[in-house]
Amino acid sequence: MEVRTISDERSAAFIALGMAQQLKQPVVLVCTSGSAALNYYPAIAEAFFQQIPLLVLTADRPPEWVDQWDGQTIFQEEVYGKQVKKSFRFPDSFAHPDQVWGANRIVNEAIHLSRQFPAGPVHINIPLREPFYPEVGEVFEFSKHPRTFQVEFPNYPLSAESLATLKQELQGKRRILLVPGQQTSDPDLLQVVEALTRTNQVVVVADSISNMQGDGSITLHDHWIGKEAFQDELRPDLLITFGKSIISKSLKLFLRKQQVGHWHIQPDGQAKDTFQSLSRVVACEPLPVLRWMLGEIPTQDSSYFQSWQKMESRVSDALPKLLREVEFGEYGALATVLDRTPSSSLIHVANSMAVRYLNFMGRRTQEICCNRGTSGIDGSSSTAVGAAFVRKGLVTLITGDMAFFYDRNAFWHNYPLSNLRIILLNNHAGGIFRLIEGPSKQPELEEFFETQQALTAAHLAAEYGFGYDLVKNAQDLDQTLATFFEESAAPKILEIESGSTENEAVLKDVKEKIILALARS
Repeated sequence: MEVRTISDERSAAFIALGMAQQLKQPVVLVCTSGSAALNYYPAIAEAFFQQIPLLVLTADRPPEWVDQWDGQTIFQEEVYGKQVKKSFRFPDSFAHPDQVWGANRIVNEAIHLSRQFPAGPVHINIPLREPFYPEVGEVFEFSKHPRTFQVEFPNYPLSAESLATLKQELQGKRRILLVPGQQTSDPDLLQVVEALTRTNQVVVVADSISNMQGDGSITLHDHWIGKEAFQDELRPDLLITFGKSIISKSLKLFLRKQQVGHWHIQPDGQAKDTFQSLSRVVACEPLPVLRWMLGEIPTQDSSYFQSWQKMESRVSDALPKLLREVEFGEYGALATVLDRTPSSSLIHVANSMAVRYLNFMGRRTQEICCNRGTSGIDGSSSTAVGAAFVRKGLVTLITGDMAFFYDRNAFWHNYPLSNLRIILLNNHAGGIFRLIEGPSKQPELEEFFETQQALTAAHLAAEYGFGYDLVKNAQDLDQTLATFFEESAAPKILEIESGSTENEAVLKDVKEKIILALARS
């Protein structure tokens, strides 16, 4: 068992989440009682909605001492509410054999439950009596062979009757749209998705966090989806989804308007009606269903497929040139960084503008991770640190200034992170609110929506011994990137400094030029 100590509990929980995300196995969080347990809450909520297994062990005081003005006592029973799959209370003594049996049973059930689909956090609250510390020479005895049990997880194979029903519904569908949601990389699943696109009958629209951006998939949809001029041409007659959430709000709103039949594929059969048109939940893993579809898709008119491909191709041709011509700032600079990022690197991207920029730029070959369970800015750096702890190759964190400085305790520990690279987009404001229609029109934009700050990462880098480069123009960026991803003994930070208003102007200008180009064609 490998144990790490992280002084900031909020960072510790997100680090555990990043580790479990990569390991696909439960990581155990251990803390003392009181506010320490509450500091785990943001990461626990993220793990719940991102379906990442965690085992959360919180120390507590015996129930009779709660609410008696005794130190470090709060109401910890089921403190995480609905944000955990289940909460257990451990025995407060082991005087009776049944208590020992009960403790073993609780731990077994908690571990299995955290792994069972959908995976997620499970909480064990452990009341402890004084004295808390052992006397000199005191020995703690534990069973070398604790009683355990195994759980066989169901496979949910589809029956012949279910397949016959799906086949009947599939007949006559000429405009099939497949939209994968967030999930970890799965080469076998991606291979089948690519095969479906090669039929020229299925359109695959894939956000970057889906890790399904393969050959033939639509990845630049954020530039045109939802525009009235293209609505009828792109309307499906069957929507098929799997995975979790998507990034693109434009795509989400477009799909809600269509009100066509919608199949969602999910092993536990839970109904997630994101697009308000759910007509069938297919209780199975996506891979066998899509493999079955591959043999059932009838050869029909490919004009629907070609309509999407035409839009994708024109944006793909126009975007790189536009980004080379724009004033130096986040959009163009990040495009340059992504072109130089090794394909083997894991990319962890923060929420807010960072993940949206990434989605605007189309297909990525790297695996993409993002805390889209709750879509908050907190914990992005810590989650990337957790991934770097357990991953041998490079981990590249792309983050904005608000997310980065909010989570600076991610680096407050004594463990090496030579495989971590940080791309920091610092506009000294939190520029996303200039791009959201509501806040951008408010007179209080700069005072209450943006967060004006003059920080840079220079002092943090010096404190922790990180490599550090600050760039303010394209020439410096090119020079820094020449060696940025090379091996080093310590993490490296590349800080890209730009203005919030200038970034707003660049993004709007690029969007307008692309729409004009599409309209002319």
